[in-house]
Amino acid sequence: MTPGEIAMLELSTGPFTARIVPEIGGIVTGLEWRAPDGKRHKLLHAPNGAVPTTAHSNMFGTWLMVPFANRAFDCLIDDGERAFTVPANDRSGNIHGFGRQSAWTVLGMTQGHTVLEHRRTEGPDPYRYRATQDITLDDAGMTITMAVTNEADTALPYGIGHHPWFPCAPDTRLGMTAAGALVFGEAFRATGSALFSDGGPYADKPVFAREHETAWSLLGWNGVARIETPSTGLAITLTASENFSFPVVWAPLGADFLCVEPQSHAIGSPSEAAARAVSPLTRLQPGETLEGWLRIVPETL
Repeated sequence: MTPGEIAMLELSTGPFTARIVPEIGGIVTGLEWRAPDGKRHKLLHAPNGAVPTTAHSNMFGTWLMVPFANRAFDCLIDDGERAFTVPANDRSGNIHGFGRQSAWTVLGMTQGHTVLEHRRTEGPDPYRYRATQDITLDDAGMTITMAVTNEADTALPYGIGHHPWFPCAPDTRLGMTAAGALVFGEAFRATGSALFSDGGPYADKPVFAREHETAWSLLGWNGVARIETPSTGLAITLTASENFSFPVVWAPLGADFLCVEPQSHAIGSPSEAAARAVSPLTRLQPGETLEGWLRIVPETL
């Protein structure tokens, strides 16, 4: 490896290949599937030539959000018992935590499996933790099991999630149901929440909206999302653990990707009282662990 070159791991099992860059946020930069007809499909949005970075959020692959998911507006962490600030990494405050900007250590690796670790042992805020990602390929898909353990000497609020970016074409349909969603004011800041009477905007598996920015912070998701693209003959089923029932669905105007982000709390729960009221962070005592998982399984249409 030459100076400046990024070290990449490659996992391979059956028809699946995954590429992972531990030193750049532990990101899974690509996941590919060889279908029974021999056609190869990208299961994660992965533009040719895209290079991962810690300077900003990588808009491809999938990566862990820790010690909280999505936005802490004005860098504030406030769970109603304790309030403090964290370093800014976005104009709005802190987005997606520290894991995506950190180097991860490889604890072990086989042909179709690896375990990565990221520890935060210092900083201007009280967060001290150990985070892990267990990434496994099998003959049907990829599973990522993630965890964060509070290694501070005091109880702290935590959240986790993963941020997959999926390919999206003009005919791509998204199907998923939820009990409700946050109501957004300016810049995705929650002003309240609302219940759905019909399972939400994707209950009937509509064509995913591409003519405007899409942003939902869903509540009470049942843990299953299905993405179908007839023009490519590909369907992807995303499932997640029960405690990841607050996913974000997002895509900007005209994007060739869509994000369905399983996470343990809603947008803004670290800082906004309206979000915290319906999806608080998890308060971990020293040594306690918060964990969850997601799974990606493809099939042909």
